[in-house]
Amino acid sequence: MSEVRILGVLVEEKSKAAITVQEILTKYGCSIKTRLGLNDLEKENCHSCGLIMLELMGDVNECIRLENDLWALPGVRVQKMVF
Repeated sequence: MSEVRILGVLVEEKSKAAITVQEILTKYGCSIKTRLGLNDLEKENCHSCGLIMLELMGDVNECIRLENDLWALPGVRVQKMVF
């Protein structure tokens, strides 16, 4: 892949979506070069939501399938940057 593709994944309610998000990330694990998880410690319950930053590599179509699978989950929002 000649482009750099970054995904920001906001999991609004980790208790409802975390397991499914993890299953998707495992499914596409060979396309994930870097994974960084960020928690919002300012909120009362820092365990309720989370932000995951992904640097993707490999086949562009596989990366797009990963993005689409994440978008399909209720309570999960995805933003991307492509360079």
